[in-house]
This record gives sequence, structure tokens and C-alpha cells, in this order.
Amino acid sequence: MNSELAFYVHIPYCARRCGYCDFNTYTPSELSISSDLSGVSRDYIDLLIAEINSARKISKADLVPTIFFGGGTPTLMEPADLGRVVTAIKNNFDLAPSAEITTEANPDTVTPAKLAELREAGINRISFGMQSAVPHVLAALDRTHNPANVARSVNDARAAGFDEVSVDLIYGTPGESMSDWQESIDVALSLPISHISAYALIVEQGTKLGAQVKRGEVVMPDDDETADKYVLADAKFGAAGLNWYELSNWSKAGSESRHNLAYWNGDNWWGAGPGAHSHIDGRRWWNVKHPTAYKEKISSGQSPMHEEEVLNDEQKNSERMMLEIRLAKGIDAKTLDSGQLAILESFKNQGHLLADSWAAGRIVLSTSGRLIADRIVREILS
Repeated sequence: MNSELAFYVHIPYCARRCGYCDFNTYTPSELSISSDLSGVSRDYIDLLIAEINSARKISKADLVPTIFFGGGTPTLMEPADLGRVVTAIKNNFDLAPSAEITTEANPDTVTPAKLAELREAGINRISFGMQSAVPHVLAALDRTHNPANVARSVNDARAAGFDEVSVDLIYGTPGESMSDWQESIDVALSLPISHISAYALIVEQGTKLGAQVKRGEVVMPDDDETADKYVLADAKFGAAGLNWYELSNWSKAGSESRHNLAYWNGDNWWGAGPGAHSHIDGRRWWNVKHPTAYKEKISSGQSPMHEEEVLNDEQKNSERMMLEIRLAKGIDAKTLDSGQLAILESFKNQGHLLADSWAAGRIVLSTSGRLIADRIVREILS
């Protein structure tokens, strides 16, 4: 049994909904609440603290190595309230002296004063949703922040004492040219960041963008162009000293997201908040999704859990391979059977796996292999 437990803390509020987003988030108008979330912040944090207190009764873990505030837009909450969550975790568990405590942030929701308050609350890593530096690309994504606010926010975060600053980019947006993407990369790399994430846009059913694509109002770029954008990003990030350590993540040495690595390494974590997922020793569960249902459960002393599943050994092994192949360290060849190795050798011969790593007994994707990672996983698990 793992003696460590990472915490994910879900903040389900956004000022408005982006057209591509299908995350479990809600705007004030959708919840019929005031756009001023200061009162909501206090009450919602009280619910999270109650769930964290219950986690102590269930988990046998002692040490918390990472805390991650995600959403939604955590920086819509009061920094002192996020600090109360950190304190609640400290009161129930041993928070590692070097704990990584991260918050996601919208550039439009932070000021120098708020960033200073976040640092005072114990948060030491921040990830800004940049998405693009090009106004028409942001408009296609339904993002409303001013691109100039990203540079301001990143520099303000560094001034406030954040040594670990990350930005998120999205590529493959309808109407985004290769030169648009290169501009976004170049702007991101001009900032004093230690980490960058870059995700291909996925059109989800039920979103505004999904409806636009279905009606033919916008056209998604072809797969070859999207692959070329990944290759360009990987080359430029690497040249800037940000090396890939997971399919969609690059960092300076020692600046990898330790919280996300806990997911990819199959460690234990507790997800607090509506819709949050948890995993402890092969048991997974997820909370009720709507904030009102979550509040009703917590307020009546019930568990907010909606459903759970217990993975058998075969499922655990399959999941391990799906996660480990995403990482730069790859998979230990000794954990695979002869049939799987035969399939993988074919991919190696095509240049999709690194030959030197193969010789050393590890399965590591090359750049071209990263582009077909899902196909490789499907074939070895079929």
C-alpha cells in the first residue's frame, strides 16, 4: 500500500464557458448565483474541507507530496480560501516539506496583489491557460483573455516568487495556420517559464465548437497538419531547453509537474470536489458532478461518491502500459510478453521507437512514435 497521497482539488467555476470546453465547470448564470464569487468561495471551500477531513478516515497514507487546484478557474476563488484547503490537508496529513502546490490560472483573473496572496497561501507553482498568442485563434476557441495579459501575468508571477511557471497551449484550432502556431510557440518561449504543455484540440460532442463543426460552420485542420505542428513544437521547445517528459508536456530539468507524474506513474491520489476522480491501490471512484448535488451530499454528512470500480490485475497492467508509454522513460521491456515485444519490434524497425533505448531494455517512443502512440497501445493490448 502506497503511503503517499496526492490531492487534486476541483474548482468548478468559470466566468464564462469556452466553446471547446467539456470540463465539469459552471458559470454563475448556469448556477443562478452572483457573478461575484467571494461568498461562493467561502462556502464552497467549507465543503471541500469537509471532504478532506473524511479522506483522513479512509486513507492510510501519511505523506502528501503534491496538491493541485484545477478547474474551472481556481483563481476566481479567494487566495486565502485556497490557503484554507492547504491548511486542512496539513491538519489531516503530513505535507511534504518540498510539496509541490499548483494552481491553474486564467491570465485575466490575477493581479500582482492576488499572486502575492497565492504565494502567501502556500501555492508555489502556477499554470496559465495561454492557448494561443493569436487573437483570431483565441476567438475561434471562444477565449476572451487579452494575449498581452499572458506575458504580464507570467512576469508578475515570477516577481511574486513563483519559481515554477507553466503555460498551456492548444494547436489544431480551425483557422490556425502554421505561422499562427509558430507565433504562439515563439511568444510562449519568450516568457520566463519553466514548463509548457501543448495539446491538440479535440472536438467534444455537446460543446459549442462541436456543434459548429457538425453544422459545417468551421472545418478542422487535417491530421497531417496537426502532426506537423506537434513536430515543430517539440523541436522548438527542445532547442529552448524544455525537454519532453510526457506526450504533451515539456520542461526544464527538475521542473516536471510532479503532480501529473503521480497520475502517469499510477500513484494514489484523492480528488476533492464535484466530479473529481480518486484512485487508491487499484480502487477508483468519482464524485457526483453537479455542485448542488455535491453540496447536498456533503452537508448531510454523506459521501459525495457517485460510482466506483475496482481494477483487476489485467486492467491494472493494461492501464500501466497505456500510461508508461506516454512518458520519456518508457516501459521496462521485462514487463511485456513475447507477443507484445514482437509487435513493438516492428514499430522499432519503422523508426517509431528509439533503437538505443530498445537495446537497453526500454520501450521509448521516438518523435514519430509519439504521433501514433494510441495506435501502438491498441495493438499491444489487442
